[in-house]
Amino acid sequence: MKNFCFALCNALFYICANPALGSEVGMPQLDPEFWIAQIFWLIIIFASLYLIIWKIFLPKITYSIENRKSKLVNDLDEAQKLKERAEEKLNEYNKIIIDAKKEAQKIIVDSNKKLNQDIENKKKEFTDEVDKELLNVEKEILDLKRNSILNINKVASETSAEIIKQIIDTDVNKSNVLAIVDDIIKKKINIYDD
Repeated sequence: MKNFCFALCNALFYICANPALGSEVGMPQLDPEFWIAQIFWLIIIFASLYLIIWKIFLPKITYSIENRKSKLVNDLDEAQKLKERAEEKLNEYNKIIIDAKKEAQKIIVDSNKKLNQDIENKKKEFTDEVDKELLNVEKEILDLKRNSILNINKVASETSAEIIKQIIDTDVNKSNVLAIVDDIIKKKINIYDD
């Protein structure tokens, strides 16, 4: 590349240093006689090109760039607003979830308390029923015991009266035999109660 640039510069210098060289070959652009006209038209063309670009194309390009820039700024602002709204919604969502968890926890605790209370109530009712039933059973046992003692007394007195009647061969007063049997049974019961 350096060699090419060097060769091009040498050729231009050689052509410019020898103005007659270019015109002899037939290249009027290199003839110094036409240079002023060429420079004039060069200035006119580039000035008009500059003015056209400056007055027509550059405002359109600037307008497009400004529109794009304002659209980008608006889009960025809108994106920022949407991001803030999304963060607010996320915070609201998280708050709702936390509140729901707290509410669920509260419901669970309340349900556990109610369930424990119901269990305690049922347990108390069951215990009361069992105690009541035990009292009834104990009462029945005591009644049965008393009745059985009375029945035993009656049977014992009748049996004793019959045995005495068969041994002595005379009728015995049943009330006396009953009193003796009652006395003996009461003594035996007191021994077992202690």
